[in-house]
Amino acid sequence: MAATAIQPSVKIIGANGQISLGKQFAGRQVLVEEREPGVWLVRTATVVPDNERWLHEPQAAAQLQEALNWAQGNPPTDRKAAAVLEKLRGKG
Repeated sequence: MAATAIQPSVKIIGANGQISLGKQFAGRQVLVEEREPGVWLVRTATVVPDNERWLHEPQAAAQLQEALNWAQGNPPTDRKAAAVLEKLRGKG
């Protein structure tokens, strides 16, 4: 991986304690690590909510992929729509 020369820039921390990194990062989540007093490392990150973490486990990912593969091979149809509606209404 080749190193890219990036020119440092001076930012001013506003009265509200914020720094603007630019519009290209608007809405992104970042990790801020204080390495030592006055030295920060800011990295973009993707945060997974706790209640969605199970989706990223290997077993769940495999089951989701299997379901997606099935859905691609079995396109939806209205062929049994009447029977399904009757069953839902309690007539089936």
